[in-house]
Amino acid sequence: MANIHDVARVAGVSISTVSYALSGKRPIGEKTRLRIDEAVRELDYMPNAAGRMLGGTRTRIFALTAPLRNDTYAPAHMAFVLAVVTAARAHDYDVLLLTEDEATGGLRRVSSSRLVDGIIVLDVSVNDERADLVRSLGVPAALIGVPGNAEGLVCVDLDFEAAAALAVDRLVDAGHTSLALLGHPRAVYERGSNFPMRFRDGFLARAAERGVPAVFTMVEKDSPQIRAALGGVLDGAPGGAEGAATDSVHRGATGGVHNGAPGSAHAPTGIVVHAEEGVHKVILEEIAHRGLSIPADLSVIAGVPTFDTSSFTPALDSIPLIPVDSCVRAVELAVQQLDGTVEPRVELVAPKYRDHGSVAAPRPGS
Repeated sequence: MANIHDVARVAGVSISTVSYALSGKRPIGEKTRLRIDEAVRELDYMPNAAGRMLGGTRTRIFALTAPLRNDTYAPAHMAFVLAVVTAARAHDYDVLLLTEDEATGGLRRVSSSRLVDGIIVLDVSVNDERADLVRSLGVPAALIGVPGNAEGLVCVDLDFEAAAALAVDRLVDAGHTSLALLGHPRAVYERGSNFPMRFRDGFLARAAERGVPAVFTMVEKDSPQIRAALGGVLDGAPGGAEGAATDSVHRGATGGVHNGAPGSAHAPTGIVVHAEEGVHKVILEEIAHRGLSIPADLSVIAGVPTFDTSSFTPALDSIPLIPVDSCVRAVELAVQQLDGTVEPRVELVAPKYRDHGSVAAPRPGS
């Protein structure tokens, strides 16, 4: 299938010139327009979509590509879908949802027809094939997330690195001298899910900047492994007493990274949990089972949850991930691309801290 790059090459113009000619956003010289029209016909480049743009008509529908994977956390996923749909309706737009195998094939199909005016991309990975596809399609699009290569794209997301740094700062400023991050299952990081990796890297980097040792552990979803992972962190033995398979990375005060959990001299008293709601609940149960209290013995922060942590026992401080913040802006930028030029950009939403009393100074000698 021909793309906008092919049209630009055959017509001997830039990609932006082709975009302007097809959308009518900027005046194009008659000779240039004729060359582009000829290239479109020669390559059979999205004839329906091109004709619709030239005709100035709209379908008032956005395509939302939101793949459902085996490890997708459905409550958070659907919260973002609902936020996009609500934001689109505020602009009198409906949303066509593309999931699973429709993530790429569906995008090509709807973009080469009269079905949609633009694309919203959700759950972006580091090496996301949809990013390259969006670049090649040349239609209005906004990504909720940041791929490894964001060149030429319009992206909106929470500043996960800043959120992780905020959690580290809150704990260190309270007096904690050793920290731990309990994260998602291994599969989430292996498939290149963008935001968990950014939060992890931001956590370790900020801990190194503040000169405190920090351990990162991937946590599976079943209760025994969750308890073992926490035990491994608190007891200084990856996998815990039950020997469950977990992975730990420790960053010392010098910034060096090596495998293994910190020794007893650096047993963490400040913990950040970046995981699903059920994982948080099991962690809190295990802390109580060990006879520890929050925040007297341990300070705990929920990292970028989409759920309410004030109802936990005890309630947890959080740096929430609020779907509306990024989804409303992404839809706004998609709509703006229909009416004028929007330069490629990455907009990051500043994190906010919600205090529920789960962070305090560590006990002397803890």
